[in-house]
Amino acid sequence: MESELPGGVGYRTHAEPRCLLGDEPSWRIMAAGVKIRRFLFPRLTRGFFVRAAVVAAFAYLFFGHVCIPLRIKGSSMEPTYRDGRFNFCWRLRYILSEPKRHDVAVIRFAGKRVMLLKRVIAVEGEKVEFRHGKLFVDGKEIDEPYVRYPCNWDLPPRQVEKGHVYVMGDNRNTSMRYHGFGQTSIKRIVGAPLW
Repeated sequence: MESELPGGVGYRTHAEPRCLLGDEPSWRIMAAGVKIRRFLFPRLTRGFFVRAAVVAAFAYLFFGHVCIPLRIKGSSMEPTYRDGRFNFCWRLRYILSEPKRHDVAVIRFAGKRVMLLKRVIAVEGEKVEFRHGKLFVDGKEIDEPYVRYPCNWDLPPRQVEKGHVYVMGDNRNTSMRYHGFGQTSIKRIVGAPLW
């Protein structure tokens, strides 16, 4: 845009931005480049270090104590949870409630690093047994749609103790002696898988 000074001399009050890509003005492209550069290579100021420390502390607390990452090893929960898959243990799941039948629970096995992923099939006070591969709780057959492979297990009736649950994997197509199952204290249940 041109204006005239007294005496007929013209000057530009501002320059129109030139377009480099289609209708996008070049200053917008340059601004986007500056934002990306600042995001990838921020200035190392005190504010940056404070933000980085807050994010690191939050990540440590969240992923170390609330939502623990875990990698599934073994086939005891197939096909529900497959070997080698990744998931999170949501530790807040049983803060206000107790595990119920059919819940999948993460159980502390040894220390803080070794955990088992098992399904709750009976809760305290119930009597659990297997007859020809079918689960019976208090004498009633329980439907288990998550068990895909038939089994021929026989397990005599046993009472679940107070403060305990009876847990077992979903993959039951081999002999019982190759499976880890039984009663576990509710205190050993860390949480539940996030999905």
